[in-house]
Amino acid sequence: MPLQQTFAHPGHHHDTDKPAASTLTIAQADAAAPAPSPPGVTGQGDFKFKLLYKADHLPAEAVAVLTKAHGGFAVDRREGKGAIYFALPGAGIIEISPDLASTRMLTTPPTMKDTNLHNAGIWHADDASFLVFPGNEAAKVFTTTLDGTLVNTLDAPTAETNFDETTVNKYFADGGKFVPTDVAKLGRYYYITTGYSNLDYVLTATVNRTAERVEWNDLVFGGRGTGAGQFGTGHGVTISPDSKRVTIADRPNAEIDRFTRYGHYRDTVKLPEGSLACDIDYAEGLAIVGCLDGPDKTKGAPIYILKDDAIVSTLMPKEDLGLPNFTHIHNATFTKIGDKWYVIAQAWNPGDFAILEQVKD
Repeated sequence: MPLQQTFAHPGHHHDTDKPAASTLTIAQADAAAPAPSPPGVTGQGDFKFKLLYKADHLPAEAVAVLTKAHGGFAVDRREGKGAIYFALPGAGIIEISPDLASTRMLTTPPTMKDTNLHNAGIWHADDASFLVFPGNEAAKVFTTTLDGTLVNTLDAPTAETNFDETTVNKYFADGGKFVPTDVAKLGRYYYITTGYSNLDYVLTATVNRTAERVEWNDLVFGGRGTGAGQFGTGHGVTISPDSKRVTIADRPNAEIDRFTRYGHYRDTVKLPEGSLACDIDYAEGLAIVGCLDGPDKTKGAPIYILKDDAIVSTLMPKEDLGLPNFTHIHNATFTKIGDKWYVIAQAWNPGDFAILEQVKD
């Protein structure tokens, strides 16, 4: 979203967007048992898919380390663009062409290439665009240009960093680890999940329009717990298409929690029990959720496609498409080319990669 968007400092809680009573939406009662798909096809209704590309579609450098995949995708959804970006430890940043027909490695700084980048985000200023990657092992957040040039490295908070929450300040003062799992940008702020640590708060940082200055901001929210607006593991963060909600994939609780930009909890979309939701992405009124596990552990992990908070299709890459490594899905996104949807997915432990093409009736 453009950087010129302005609003009150998110640390100020006297905004007019006052907390409201939380609501719970059940995505779909029968989503754990979707209708059978025809051979070689996965999904239901208007959102059925077949396999288009497998791992050998990637550059050789990426294929060589693909089993270590533990990240996610960023899609450039600007008009006339469409490239997709992700990273693999030991290889670096990979770019998938807008038509999905080709892939290439980007020159990646060693500090990023030799560590795991747990997800990927993209944002745009008036005259430049940037990628942002959470380094969960390096305890840093990296911002690059679209060609992979490193612009900024945000280091872990220290005991001197002052957040607007005593629990968070004490955590870092006591030497707690900073483990970023995802980053999304809204206005002038990064929202950073930390679900791989006992902290499990969403932290924020200010970002200037050239991305050369990124500094910790005082707003934090969430935290490890079972209450409304708390997380079992706050794994992924995505900004809603209308730029009004910060949405968090709470993996062990099989839910998507939604907050205002000020960190006020709003509501939750509950996925089928046992679905370990890793992240969520949005495009053209749809949402997609890749899951590390599903309700039936014998069938591999699902990818859910939602419309109006209801599951309209359940994709099962392992069971339906014969992709054995897709027992666990770490991230899934989608893009539209012409009148067809395409799903890009990444498996975990072992890592794998696939692109699915919508089947038109």
